[in-house]
Amino acid sequence: MTDSTQPLEGTPLIAPSSTDHPLYEQVVDACRTVYDPEIPVNIYELGLIYTIDINEQSGVNIKMSLTAPGCPVAGEMPGWVADAVEPLAGVKTVDVELVWEPPWGMDMMSDEARLELGFM
Repeated sequence: MTDSTQPLEGTPLIAPSSTDHPLYEQVVDACRTVYDPEIPVNIYELGLIYTIDINEQSGVNIKMSLTAPGCPVAGEMPGWVADAVEPLAGVKTVDVELVWEPPWGMDMMSDEARLELGFM
């Protein structure tokens, strides 16, 4: 008997993004305009944006996390991301979901973020 709450072996913990969608790079650039107020690096480079899924109707679904569940802006940051992405030409809808699995870790930061924060 298998436990249905566990992902199938080989299933990625973070769903793949729609990197081949024409809007993908613009959505990434919009996410790069959002900063955690306590960290001088944008949330994309911090690795807080897990998945950018864009459907055929140009609806954008973003799964993101925070550096910690107790982050003081936890309730506000998804709205900041939606506000950054919604005005893009061609975007029909934006849904930003906060997820806690897998937990964010410093290994998710880009090299640029590590350098900026003095970890390299």
